[in-house]
Amino acid sequence: MTSPTFACQHMPGITAISVAGDLEAANADQLDAFTRTRRRPGDHVVLDLSEVPFLDHSGLRVLLNVRALIRRHGGDLYLACLQQSPVRLLTTAGALPTLTMHHSFEQAIRAALQASQTPQAKREQFRGGDAE
Repeated sequence: MTSPTFACQHMPGITAISVAGDLEAANADQLDAFTRTRRRPGDHVVLDLSEVPFLDHSGLRVLLNVRALIRRHGGDLYLACLQQSPVRLLTTAGALPTLTMHHSFEQAIRAALQASQTPQAKREQFRGGDAE
């Protein structure tokens, strides 16, 4: 068992969190706690899981709970760079349709940036339509 470590960076509308280590029953709640304290309300969250070789059902539960929390606050969760073992669990558990996954961190960041800009563009378009 490898205890996870976390690194966080903020961009406009996005909180990017890199995770390294296993996410399992003994430590998966650390990700939940870290995400709750580091993300900004309304931010989309990108989790770089390239350094997570193992994910168990407790880790999956935390990912689903983190996604639900983020969505309640107007954002969404984007997973990047999953290794084979975590993908196998997500597939077996039927979680793939629920979680947004990307092959690279850059793809996930682009998708989150696009999503974070979409509501702003819609608000501006609506305001513009009101002015006419």
